[in-house]
Amino acid sequence: MHIYRSGDILPVIDYVITVSAAFLWLVSSATWAKALGDIKISTGPPIVEEIFACKMPGSSCVFDSVTSMGRLNVSVIFGLLNMVLWGGNAWFVYKETNLYISSSNYPKSGLYPPASGI
Repeated sequence: MHIYRSGDILPVIDYVITVSAAFLWLVSSATWAKALGDIKISTGPPIVEEIFACKMPGSSCVFDSVTSMGRLNVSVIFGLLNMVLWGGNAWFVYKETNLYISSSNYPKSGLYPPASGI
């Protein structure tokens, strides 16, 4: 811990990696949510109307059912929650960097001033 607190570059590298991970979770969760929406559209009841064999005279196609997509919806929600978790983690890592410490009135040692009488 003393190496982490005494060094100037290590907390910044940790911050950049954490922010990158949060951004990647955001992008991947948004991409997965979009793909899941496309899957729901392409496997839903309107797909029967677009099948060429179902349009031929004398043929009939009936849409029976779609497998439940509840677990896939939950995976999107957990992906977004994981992004929020990484974002919160980035805030705490930011507070350990020189970017935060130099912008505050606290000493470089990272120790906070004693609380005034309450």
